[in-house]
Amino acid sequence: MTEIYLIRHTQAEGNSYRMMQGHWDGNVTPLGRRQVEALAERFRGLPVDAVYSSDLYRARYTASAVAKTHALPLNCLPDLREINVGRWETKFFGNVFYEEPQLAHDFIFDQDKWSIEGGETYAQVTDRAYAALEDIARAHPEQTVAVVSHGVTIRCVLSRILGVKLQDVERLPICGNTAVTHLWYADGRFTVDYMADTAHLDGLNVPAWSRTGEVRDEPLNAARDRDFYCACYADAWRFAHGDLKGFDPEIYWAAAREHLRRDSRAVLRLYQGDEPAGLVDMDTQRCARIGCGWVSLLYLCPDYRGKGYGVQALARAVGLYRALGRRALRLHAAEDNTKALAFYRREGFHSLSYESTGNGKLYLMERSLEVPRDV
Repeated sequence: MTEIYLIRHTQAEGNSYRMMQGHWDGNVTPLGRRQVEALAERFRGLPVDAVYSSDLYRARYTASAVAKTHALPLNCLPDLREINVGRWETKFFGNVFYEEPQLAHDFIFDQDKWSIEGGETYAQVTDRAYAALEDIARAHPEQTVAVVSHGVTIRCVLSRILGVKLQDVERLPICGNTAVTHLWYADGRFTVDYMADTAHLDGLNVPAWSRTGEVRDEPLNAARDRDFYCACYADAWRFAHGDLKGFDPEIYWAAAREHLRRDSRAVLRLYQGDEPAGLVDMDTQRCARIGCGWVSLLYLCPDYRGKGYGVQALARAVGLYRALGRRALRLHAAEDNTKALAFYRREGFHSLSYESTGNGKLYLMERSLEVPRDV
């Protein structure tokens, strides 16, 4: 009999950013690193004879914690990867749900119908991942194995093991990041002991995505959106500094139009459905010489603050500047804007320097955009 711990990878950028990340190989988040520490502690006292993982970074990073704890090599298998979502890769959920509602519905609720250009079907994922898991089990009789894979892939495997349709979320729960499922393999078949257990994450601030919707983006329309842009910038200025001293809307509006002229993706309006949710303004020329991207404004409308939408706004800048090959992301944050400072630090920014202005200290902050490949 083979004992298998089937584990979903830790929180990665695609999870936090609410972005399609099938085969896209992004980074692990700061929360994800803490989740992995908790997972490693859970497995510290358990016997493990072998560790396997998808070859994508978020899974390898997760599996490496268990492997290092037990001084074992890490075996990487592409067949344990997440579903390939084809032309949806790196698209944001909010845009996908708004622009292709029927296809998005099928992806979540009617998986047998779902197919997309350049992607896999759920049946193809099930076939490759189940076969890989069976090969692992047969290679380790009378041993205990940890296997790290991905959310859709794990549900596909469990669907076949249990004989339950993917739509049946009551009998086939959605696994959270680092959730552990315990299996046995004997006489050519798998049995399930328990599924989707995250007891090791007690005390960690794990977001409940069901409480947060997804935002979509559209390029700012320079002929139509002046008043919206200036109102957003004025509100952001007032929130950061307490008043509008030193604020000149025409200067910032002229700068935004120049940013748009250089790159049509540089200034984005954010929506939830058809309701305005915020704004992201990026100056693609500033700091380009030193390989950095610059965020001129990251703004959320009042109803969307403190609810997990900020990271989705930040994700637009991360995506654009990664695509442009920048090594890091920079921005200014006012000393008095304590909520913004806490948010940016939580998302991996650190202070490089500060300057004194008529409105107080202004911190220059930076975070890396590079994705490590070694674990």
